[in-house]
This record gives sequence, C-alpha cells and structure tokens, in this order.
Amino acid sequence: MSRTLLLAAVAATSLIVASAQATPDPTPNPAPATTGTATPSAGDLLFEQPQMKNAAPGSTLTYDYLRRSGITKGPYGPPLSDAIKLTVEPGKTAENRDIRVQMFSGGNRIPAGPFLDMPGNPVLSLFLENHLKGLASLLEANPRYIKNAIRKGLREKATVTATQVEYKGRKVDGWRIEMQPFLGDEQTERMRGFERLTYTFVTSPEVPGEIVSIHARAERPDGGELLEERLDYDQKNS
Repeated sequence: MSRTLLLAAVAATSLIVASAQATPDPTPNPAPATTGTATPSAGDLLFEQPQMKNAAPGSTLTYDYLRRSGITKGPYGPPLSDAIKLTVEPGKTAENRDIRVQMFSGGNRIPAGPFLDMPGNPVLSLFLENHLKGLASLLEANPRYIKNAIRKGLREKATVTATQVEYKGRKVDGWRIEMQPFLGDEQTERMRGFERLTYTFVTSPEVPGEIVSIHARAERPDGGELLEERLDYDQKNS
C-alpha cells in the first residue's frame, strides 16, 4: 500500500509489557545507521517503506500489547495485556503480502483485516486507530481533531534519530521517531494533562515487518501516570 493509500485508510476510520526480545536501547547510537546515510523523515519510515518484504510467507508476526491508565474511574478500565498477531501469506508481488489479523483474544477481540497485497505493516494503523478511539473517548474530544493533530505532529514535530535494537542475540540498526503533537496546542486547557502525550516509534529493516515498537505515554506534572499504551514485536513468538 502506498503512503497515500495507507494515510487514507487511517483517516477513514480514525487516524493514523515491553518485549525483552526486540527492544530498543534506551540511548540512541547514531554511528552505525547514519554513516553515509541521510536521516529519513518520519513519514518515510512509517508509511513509505515496503515493511513486509522481509516477513516470510507462512510466518506469524506477534506483537505484545499493553494499556494501563492511572486515571481513577477512567474509561480505560483495568490494565489490558494482550497481543496482535499477523499471519503472513504471499501477495501479488515479491514485496507484498496478504495478511490475516487476530487483534487481541477472547472478549477483548476486535475485528480487523484482512489486508490484501500489502507492502506496509498494518499493525501501525491498527494500533493508532485503537489508540485514537480510546483517547477521543477519554477527552470527550472530536476524533478528527486528535487525528489531525497526530498526523501534523508526524509531519512537522517528529524527531528521527538512529538507534540500535536487540534482534536474535545481536544489535541491528534502526530508527527512533519521537513527537509530542499536542504540546502548544490551542486546546491545551482541555487536554487534562495529555498535552504532554509523547509518541515513540522504533523501526528496523532487520526485523520482520520493520515495526519494533510503538509507545504512547502521558504523565502528570508530578510524574503520576495518565496513560501507558504500547506495542512491542515479540521475537520469541513470531
């Protein structure tokens, strides 16, 4: 799917337990990935790369999901720890894949997919769609307003730095994308502390599907947790 098509799909519906097996180093290491390579944009890394080209047909990509909130009697309820599984089959071209989705399990399950002849990894839009729905409900806000702020943040406020991730017992090059899309927003007084919501994406072309982790976190000024929501590639179950 091209960047245009993926963005359109995300816009149509909403937007756009850390894994010990494939986790980014806390300190970015710019030397390996940037040697002789220009820093790509957030949009290029997340929406334009053929991320599924290194996901073998017949394989299953598993992503651990965690969501918890420190808001008393908030709409999120108790912590949710589950998984998103992508079953990968050949697409029409060498780089594309047909993908079946199991988004969560049991009573938490959400219908999703299938995605046919995809070059990009749909777990990105699946996470963001689900995240946006919860955030809009929490803030009693227009989902379109939040969606546009996140899209604009990826385009104008994101910082991209080189990093490394652990994969199959070795360090591989990747990219870390961070942004705070609501900081300085004109509706700050209505954000209830979520103006400091920080998004972090980690990608690596060495990891199947390229999406290593997605992290959305908001804290109170005193350090208390408002929201922790994350997705991590689970190497041992993929």
